[in-house]
Amino acid sequence: MKKRLFGTDGVRGVANIEPMTAEMALQLGRAIAHVFKKEPRRHRIVVGKDTRLSGYMLESAMMAGICSMGVDALMVGPLPTPGIAFITSSMRADAGVVISASHNPYQDNGIKFFSRDGLKLPDEVELEIERFIFENHDPSHRPTAREVGKAYRVEDAIGRYIVFAKNTFPKELTLDGVKIALDCANGATYKVAPAVFSELGAEVVSISVKPDGENINLESGALYPEKVAAKVRETGADIGLALDGDGDRCIMVDENGEIIDGDFIMAITAIAMLRDGTLKKNTLVSTIMSNSGLEEAIESAGGKVVRTRVGDRYVVEEMLKNGYNFGGEQSGHIIFLDHTTTGDGLITALQVLKRMVKEGKKLSELASCLRIYPQILLNVKVREKKDLSALPSVVNAIKAVEEKLKNRGRAFIRYSGTEPLARITIEGERKDEITAMANDLAEVLKKEIG
Repeated sequence: MKKRLFGTDGVRGVANIEPMTAEMALQLGRAIAHVFKKEPRRHRIVVGKDTRLSGYMLESAMMAGICSMGVDALMVGPLPTPGIAFITSSMRADAGVVISASHNPYQDNGIKFFSRDGLKLPDEVELEIERFIFENHDPSHRPTAREVGKAYRVEDAIGRYIVFAKNTFPKELTLDGVKIALDCANGATYKVAPAVFSELGAEVVSISVKPDGENINLESGALYPEKVAAKVRETGADIGLALDGDGDRCIMVDENGEIIDGDFIMAITAIAMLRDGTLKKNTLVSTIMSNSGLEEAIESAGGKVVRTRVGDRYVVEEMLKNGYNFGGEQSGHIIFLDHTTTGDGLITALQVLKRMVKEGKKLSELASCLRIYPQILLNVKVREKKDLSALPSVVNAIKAVEEKLKNRGRAFIRYSGTEPLARITIEGERKDEITAMANDLAEVLKKEIG
C-alpha cells in the first residue's frame, strides 16, 4: 500500500486546505488513538505544537479525535518537537503528537507522531493509521458515557524539558564567560532556549523570540543563519545558534560570523567522540546529502560513515538497527541517542559548547577539522512527482553530468518529502563547473515535470 497522507516527516500542507484541515486532524486523532489503544486500561496521548496561528485549530480537532476514542489527551502547548518526544517518554504516555511544519512558513502546518519511546513512527505504523482513515472507519469504535476521553494540561511541561536539556551538559562544566547569540525563529524554543543557556551561565543575546502566530521562520532561524551571523559580529559573541521553528535542528555560526552547518557539527562531535572512545562501533550515521569531506575527516580520525536516505527518521532507524549512537543531517538535525531519541537543537548546541569549554577552543578552531568540497543544492518546483528513472531525458542528463565529473564528485536528484520540489545536488571540485551542471539539470526537469 502506498502512503496517501504521510511524507518523510508526518503529514504536511497549507493549513485549512486538504490534507491539513481540522477534519483530517480529528480523523488522525481518532486513528492514532485506535492504533495505540491496545490493552484494556486508560490510555494517554501527549499533544504539543509550535507557534503557528493554525495550531489552535488543529490542536483542538486533534484532541477531540483522541478523546472520542476513549483516550485522554495531555496538552503541553508550544514546545519543541524533541521536548514533546521527551514528555511522551518520561510520562509513559502511549504516543505523542506534534503539530508543526518545522521550517516551513507560517501558513503551512503539519502533524507528526512519536511512539511511547519518543521515536518517530515507522512506515508500517503510518500505513496502519492511513488504513484506519481510508478503509476501516467504523463508528462502532466510539465509546460513550464515562469511557469518553478527557483533556488535561501539563502545566510544568516547559520546566520538565528545561531540566532535561540542562542535564545533558556536564555538571562539572559551566558556560560562564560564554556569549551566545541565539535566534529562536519565533518558534517553539522561544521560551526554553534562552532559559537553558542562561541558567548554565552564558550571556545570551536573543533574537526572534516574540512569536505572533505569523512570524515563525520569517527570515530567521536555521534557514536564515545570516541573521544570527550579523548579530555575532555586532555583539562579539563567541557563538551563534540558529534554531528552526520546531527546535529539532540547529545551525551554528563561529566567532567570525562563518556558518557552521550539520556536517561541521557532526565532524566536530564524532572526532571528539572517537578520541574519547564514546562513538559506538566508531561509526557516524549521515545521509546522502552530507559532503564527501565529512567521510574523509571521519576516516582520517579512525572512524567510518554510514549513509542513509534523507530524513532524520531514517538516520535514527539505522542507528537503532545497528547499535550506533550518533548521527545526523547536513541541515542541522543531529541525533545524540545517548541523550535523546530525535533531533534536538538545544542538545546539539550544548554538546558543541561542551567541546568548546572542555578543550578551551573557539568554534572556528574546532571546525577546522573538516574540509568541504563545493556543493550546489538547487530546487525545482514540479507539477507531479514522476518516477525519475522512467524519464529518459532526466536519466541521460544525469549520466552526462556523471561523465563530466569522472569520479571527482557526485550528482543526484530526489523529491522533497514535504513540498512539491525536486532537489538537485551536485558535488565537485569547481563551483562554477557544478553550478552550470545544476542549471542544465534544472532546465531538463522544468521541461519534463515543471
